[in-house]
Amino acid sequence: MKIVSIINYKGGVGKTTVTANLAGQLAYTGKKVLLIDMDAQASLTFSFIAPDEWDKSFKDDKTIKNWFDCISQGKPTIPIADIIIKPKKVNDMLRQYGKSGEIALISSHLGLLNVDLDLATLLAAANMEQSKIKYIKVHGNLRKELKNISETEYDIILIDCPPNFNIVTKNAIVASDVILVPAKPDYLSTLGIDYLQKSVNKLVNDYNEYSQYGIEHEESIDPQILGVVFTMIQIYNGVPIQSQQQFISQTKRSKNMPVYVFENYIIANNTIYADAPQNGIPVILNSYSNTSHSTNVSHIKNFAQEFALKVGL
Repeated sequence: MKIVSIINYKGGVGKTTVTANLAGQLAYTGKKVLLIDMDAQASLTFSFIAPDEWDKSFKDDKTIKNWFDCISQGKPTIPIADIIIKPKKVNDMLRQYGKSGEIALISSHLGLLNVDLDLATLLAAANMEQSKIKYIKVHGNLRKELKNISETEYDIILIDCPPNFNIVTKNAIVASDVILVPAKPDYLSTLGIDYLQKSVNKLVNDYNEYSQYGIEHEESIDPQILGVVFTMIQIYNGVPIQSQQQFISQTKRSKNMPVYVFENYIIANNTIYADAPQNGIPVILNSYSNTSHSTNVSHIKNFAQEFALKVGL
């Protein structure tokens, strides 16, 4: 079972679109996918579940916030299986296609914004050694919990992270095998890639150093950046426009912190990506007669296939 965090420091880069459609294509090919929405905006959650349904049935006791609340309040955590939901619309469509894959979801909650402050209070300690022990406990909670999930239940876990590097995000990174970075080909989005790599490296170094303290030593972590997938690409004569190609090429040539750049990218199309969440079905699982829409779907499928090969699915 692979665990993948999907993150960029810069918001508005199509992170949730990538996550939802990657899940859709992997499920279409027979994979069992668990999505964890760690972003307080809950965009991934509302891509599969109507807000009214979430508010009525899941808000109070079936979100990732409920799980983190147990930690901040010093209570035993809820078994992760108890907060997993199965979005009906998308799974019904997969059955209609005759597919055995499945999408499950742990939904988000606006209250995640306050969870980080609550978790930060748990880091207070009387001395340096206690501080390091608490650091491991606070940042390693999700990792421990996901280890309890059987590999026969899910082939892959995709974690949609918020556009920051707070304690909630660090829990996701510590739990992950690899990190996928969606990015727009512009200055601010690509600038965030280097900062993200530096932050991940520091987190890994600190966690592995501190893991040697205490009675029970923790296993070291080694999450790697799988690569950068470029999104919102504008096409001219079959290739990205020159202003975007400039940033794609710069990222490929980066010598400071080399990173793999996926050959396949996500084409900009505000119409289909804006409408998809209202229907609870990712773009990739829909059929379109419009040529430009079909081209978008083809690009997403090609990226998903490249991703699956690279992550070893």
